[in-house]
Amino acid sequence: MTAGATLRPYLLDTSALLSFIEDEPGADRVEQALQQATTLVPWPVLLEAHYITLREKGEAEAYRRTALVKQLEVKILWDMDESTLLTAARLKAEHGVSLADAIIAAFALRRDAILMHKDPEFEALTGLVLMEALPYKTATGGS
Repeated sequence: MTAGATLRPYLLDTSALLSFIEDEPGADRVEQALQQATTLVPWPVLLEAHYITLREKGEAEAYRRTALVKQLEVKILWDMDESTLLTAARLKAEHGVSLADAIIAAFALRRDAILMHKDPEFEALTGLVLMEALPYKTATGGS
């Protein structure tokens, strides 16, 4: 890398964040991304992580995890501008991803970030969004 060149930021999807919190395969790569001061977490990731944890592990754990994320050295993207909204709408309409994934991917596109995830749904956006896929969960519970 040349002097003055900067690394692209990572943008964490909910699946990547939860793999870090739950120490699943790929957690080490998320930890490396978290060591970069430029790592991003958009608000839908906090929303999904909170409701998934609320449903699976209860209210106390959901709030504990939300507080943990807010303590990480990441930039939480609380605001969504019109260009991000329109990009998300296009991704949703043209590629059939979920609304949350369309918004998360739009944030990655608009921020020129590498979307780190372990969600096979993002494969529909291959070639459009810079991505690093972590090991997917398998139906048999293997790696």
